[in-house]
Amino acid sequence: MYSIQGERILLRDIQKGDWPSIHAYASQPIVSQYQAWGPNKEEDSLAFVELAIKDAKKSPRTRYLFVAVEQTYGNVVGAGELNITNLAHMNGEIGYVVHPDFWGKGYGTEVAKLLLHFAFETIKLHRISATCDPRNYASESILKKVGMIYEGRLREDMQIKGGRRDSLLYGMLQREWNKTIHIVDAKGSYL
Repeated sequence: MYSIQGERILLRDIQKGDWPSIHAYASQPIVSQYQAWGPNKEEDSLAFVELAIKDAKKSPRTRYLFVAVEQTYGNVVGAGELNITNLAHMNGEIGYVVHPDFWGKGYGTEVAKLLLHFAFETIKLHRISATCDPRNYASESILKKVGMIYEGRLREDMQIKGGRRDSLLYGMLQREWNKTIHIVDAKGSYL
């Protein structure tokens, strides 16, 4: 099992008992408004967690789904995911979601930074990408804050709630990650 220590949050492998905390945000229409999934019913959230646990047992592992736990109070503030999209070329993709009660507090940015750190430093990937709906300004802002580079617009690439949507594509190469400023505390935790 993996855990990644941040300044305010801990990313750890998802566990079956996490499904109610995940459902607390995944069931809200505002959280899934730009996504192909949701709002979730209880069985959707439970199935999501069960699939993530099953995927974590595969070898080689290509999906890393973490819950983001606030260290001070132990609240699940969201989740982060790294998918290895091409093992031969060492490419991956990150994604994140934050409970609306914790929006605007920097948790999404911290999750994205920790995912990049894990992808480049632990898994040793070469390239990471991320996409977001062009209307999701908060998510795009996170991608910019963590140093990802805008690479273009994927036109009508997703089927979403009865229509199609574009996606903004951001990417980062390992050499670009190595040039960014990384702050690590005395315990080796990534800030």
